[in-house]
Amino acid sequence: MRPALHFVAFRGEEYWSAVKVWGRPGFIHRRWDLRALRDIADEDIVIFAAGTAEDPPAEKNGDDLREESI
Repeated sequence: MRPALHFVAFRGEEYWSAVKVWGRPGFIHRRWDLRALRDIADEDIVIFAAGTAEDPPAEKNGDDLREESI
């Protein structure tokens, strides 16, 4: 099975810079929280816009990403 790609805490143009390097993510987490921790498997790749996996997760989970249909 192929590892999933996760982006954490991306807000603006840095998202497109990361996509150029890593490709489109399978998961976008608005913040580093317990929900993100549960979604990430050991073999997955996690890219942070700011911070690291060593940072403590937020006490409250962020909301789900809502994509507008084109």
